[in-house]
Amino acid sequence: MRDVRFCRADRAGRVAAGPLAAHLDSYKQYLTERGYAGSTIARHLSSLAHLSQWMQRRRMRIERVDEALITEFLDDHLPRCECRAPVLRRRPELSAALGYLLVMLREHGVIAPPMEGATPVDMELRRYGQYMTEVRGLAPKTRSIAVRIVGRLLRSRFGDGPVDIPAVTPAQVRRFFAQQAKLYSKPVHTGSVVASLRGYFRYRATLDDTVHALIGAVSYPANWQLTSLPKALKPEEVEQLVDSLGQVGRSRRRADAIVRCALDLGLRSCEVARLHLDDIDWEAGTIRLRHTKGRREDVLPLPATAGEAIAAYLRLERPKTLHRFVFARHVAPREQLVGPDLVRKTIKQAYVRAGLPYTRSHLLRHTMASRLLAGGSSLKEVADVLRHRSLNTTLIYAKLDSRSLTEVALPWPGSTP
Repeated sequence: MRDVRFCRADRAGRVAAGPLAAHLDSYKQYLTERGYAGSTIARHLSSLAHLSQWMQRRRMRIERVDEALITEFLDDHLPRCECRAPVLRRRPELSAALGYLLVMLREHGVIAPPMEGATPVDMELRRYGQYMTEVRGLAPKTRSIAVRIVGRLLRSRFGDGPVDIPAVTPAQVRRFFAQQAKLYSKPVHTGSVVASLRGYFRYRATLDDTVHALIGAVSYPANWQLTSLPKALKPEEVEQLVDSLGQVGRSRRRADAIVRCALDLGLRSCEVARLHLDDIDWEAGTIRLRHTKGRREDVLPLPATAGEAIAAYLRLERPKTLHRFVFARHVAPREQLVGPDLVRKTIKQAYVRAGLPYTRSHLLRHTMASRLLAGGSSLKEVADVLRHRSLNTTLIYAKLDSRSLTEVALPWPGSTP
């Protein structure tokens, strides 16, 4: 194991004197193998020293360590902490360090795996989750949203008791929906609640429950998708964004490549995050998309600008990792996969550097569609590039096609033809 110098030698001694003593080296090795800097390991070790000191005072054994104990330590002890200095008291760092401790102890079989919920509602949600995976083939994010919303309904109605769907009334469903609607800033966003509830009731219908009245108890809010123009960057703003690329700085080549993928290829954030090294055919100049919203594979031409940005990132900035995804974390744990949130944050920061007042990463996808139309592409060609399943989805961009709209515009009444 790489030698790590800690900023305070007594921290290791305090852990060694407490119930975590036997696992100090394993914890340091766990963090070292994941590329953490010595200073970060030192702070995490200080977190362990704090927990170990607290456990020793209360005569707790290592087998007691679990999520409940960590929560008790953070919620009950930390606000009133009078432990002998120096100990780390910053909750975010404590939470992160002790989370890694739980993972490491479970990998070594020291403590039991996390307990799954055993209430009737928990078991019902697991069955429904399995149904969404194996029967409906829904994406993980869709499943997690549905389980969360349905879980709120079932727990509010049954608590820890048995689940009796025939006992649920339409009035109860409507009251629950009204409560959930208050959590959303716009009425249109409550569509996920409606979809989750209706999907669950249809699942119960397959189990011979009479739930037709429950399915009709909630309806989708009005969503006039074609009432406004899709927002996109103006040509001068695109030029301003492009001019801001290519600068030297931390993770700037990764940022340039991410922006190019969104601007030149029209990729969604989740698609950028899941690009794989084996998906790029450098000789043919194509890129294969496997993890798409439509859950299908697509092959797109790789523009030279996007290809050059990706190649520069791979050659000059990408850290060595065991995984083969294009974009990687530049801080530990480097083996943890990049997610859509990092892509969105990167694009938002690119807007700031370019002096643009925008925040949404999806804006670059709209911009690409607008540029294609301005260049003479048809709506069908735009739909193919954006990989829309239905041409109706692409119709919103028809209002941006000034070239075609001028051909169908009627003369103003009273004007000279």
